[in-house]
Amino acid sequence: MEISRKTDYALRMLAELVRSPDCVVSVRTAAEENGVPYSFARSIQHDLALAGIVESLRGARGGMKLAVDPKKTTLLQLVEAIQGPILIETCDFAGDEGEACPFKPECHFNPVWCSADHMLREFFSSVSLYDVVANHKMPNYSGGFELVGPAAKPAAAKA
Repeated sequence: MEISRKTDYALRMLAELVRSPDCVVSVRTAAEENGVPYSFARSIQHDLALAGIVESLRGARGGMKLAVDPKKTTLLQLVEAIQGPILIETCDFAGDEGEACPFKPECHFNPVWCSADHMLREFFSSVSLYDVVANHKMPNYSGGFELVGPAAKPAAAKA
């Protein structure tokens, strides 16, 4: 899974809107303050408006403002709105003609990739845009990993 440049730029622009909650922020300001090329920022604003994340306002004092509650909007929702589903595994459409991978039923690794997908989605959904920007919080994985599955069979003893 890779966070695209577009997603990175969009999140930077959204951070500017969180820092200015009662203001309409011009696309130029959001771009300049966050190192986003202006021409790309215009395209991102359009996509964010289509996704219902920002409201675009026209005119001399136009710009954009958040159309979602940043305290309730998770990073998972934002990333998926900008670049589509978060996927590590592509087993459901990795076949030669877009069908499921022919090795999926017997694959030893598919459950690992699916678990990684689940963990990543859970990680991104555990933090809101507001938490990251205003509270400087981030999710933290402090637990360990435990291997689960059938018990290992002891090796046969040599005579």
